[in-house]
Amino acid sequence: MSRIPPVDEQLPTLVRGGERVYTEAELSARLAKAHQTQQPLRVKLGMDPTAPDIHLGHTVVLRKLRQFQNFGHTAVLIIGDYTAMIGDPSGRAKARPILSAEEIETNAATYLEQAGKVLDTSPDKLEIRRNSEWLGRLNLGDTLRLASQMTVARMLERDTFEKRHKAGVEIYIHEFLYPLMQGRDSVEIRADVELGGTDQTFNNLVGRDLQRAAGQEPQIVLIMPILIGLDGREKMSKTLGNYVGVSDSPSDMFGKLMSIPDELMGNYFELLTDRPPEEVRRLTDPRLTHPKQAKATLARDVVAFYHGPAAAEAAEAEFERIHARGAAGLPDQMQEMKLSRLRELGVRTATDLAVACDFAATRGEARRLIRESGLRVNGEAVTDENMELTLRPGDVVQRGKRRFIRLVGD
Repeated sequence: MSRIPPVDEQLPTLVRGGERVYTEAELSARLAKAHQTQQPLRVKLGMDPTAPDIHLGHTVVLRKLRQFQNFGHTAVLIIGDYTAMIGDPSGRAKARPILSAEEIETNAATYLEQAGKVLDTSPDKLEIRRNSEWLGRLNLGDTLRLASQMTVARMLERDTFEKRHKAGVEIYIHEFLYPLMQGRDSVEIRADVELGGTDQTFNNLVGRDLQRAAGQEPQIVLIMPILIGLDGREKMSKTLGNYVGVSDSPSDMFGKLMSIPDELMGNYFELLTDRPPEEVRRLTDPRLTHPKQAKATLARDVVAFYHGPAAAEAAEAEFERIHARGAAGLPDQMQEMKLSRLRELGVRTATDLAVACDFAATRGEARRLIRESGLRVNGEAVTDENMELTLRPGDVVQRGKRRFIRLVGD
């Protein structure tokens, strides 16, 4: 077990980049006790497996959890296989669709694999739990007792519910149970700290309330900011297509990060890298560092973290060859897709092609991509979303300047 250092060695790193701490004084006291007793804190992060992949936005809290591990504390990663069946109402204008048990299990497997790229998975550093362990055992009486610990007035203080209530949008009773179930997780694992994004603040604070009611010392809540997506406007989201996936290839990851607006670099350096604050200030000051050089440094750091330094160097070299020097060449390696697969998917139009190549998550996103000249076939922009295409072996389909697929025969 790692030695737990004094508070002044831990606190500056742990609060760096945080949006808010409830409360910093409590966190300092809990860290001091952990150092004195050499008993690690239990630091909770819950993740509902509502989709098969995670992106860099998800890693903001995962990286913070890793920092706690580095200081000798125990990470408790809760896979919300039970709460995923309800669906977190955070930030939602309407109720989430309820997932099947099979979908949840499939997604949970990929979450664990991808989270392991960030966390220390040593048995003494990481505890993995599924909240079906305790929530699945609740009977109706248990659920009613849980519900009795929250008033409707308090629940409607939540901004998501308040907005929907004022707008006349339905709020379903089961959605009220979500924060209570997430709070129950904290009671069951006796969390000392819970991490979450700004959209999780209400849920995390409910955990404090339920722990007090259970006679436990309430958890400290450390809120991290939401990572803005590549478009510089909306939060990073696969649905919006403004994301960098943890499982993206090195070249794709590098190229996407080179496309972020200049004003996002400070935020990305702080939340996605371990560079010290004074170095981040130098890198993000255009009088001291050219923005292109700073972005390349950021992209190298992130790609190296997920794929290794050699892959980062190769991705940068490929980016320079294809883009920075205006070369017309193609990547040395690119994904291949059989024409028979396109026929199976019923590809006829440019929109069909963009979706089939996974260049867009939805047909709406595909149409936006085409209207913005982001889809090319053999280097020529496709601007008509309804254009019927004649595709042949050897054709290269391209999204923007970073993603290429070569079509091959059957």
